Amino acid sequence: MSGLNITSTTPRPRPKVMTLTQAAAARIHHIMARAEKPVAGLRIGVKNGGCAGMEYTMEWASEPGQFDERIEDQGVTILIDPKAILFLLGTEMDYKADKLKAGFVFNNPNQTSACGCGESVQLSPAQTA
Repeated sequence: MSGLNITSTTPRPRPKVMTLTQAAAARIHHIMARAEKPVAGLRIGVKNGGCAGMEYTMEWASEPGQFDERIEDQGVTILIDPKAILFLLGTEMDYKADKLKAGFVFNNPNQTSACGCGESVQLSPAQTA
């Protein structure tokens, strides 16, 4: 019998699904502090819709879903809908405010295009190695 050389391997670190900028974390903290009901975190997902094909979704979650991906970043709990993970892999969430509008912005490497109104995007699943 030929000898197998089995070496101990360290598991590859999991890629981050999403990170927050300081501005996004501060805005989420501010909103959560004013919530009327207890909030477990901000659930983020994607759904079909809009002129470009997909839209980001955000809602306050009173408790994590059974299969949600839980992310802790800068003291904020983000819950990622499991169906959205491959579309959000590597995304940075920011908060921008200027004279005419304010809102959360997703800097997503999986985004292939966006509509002119800025409300919908076209996303491709992240390529896994």
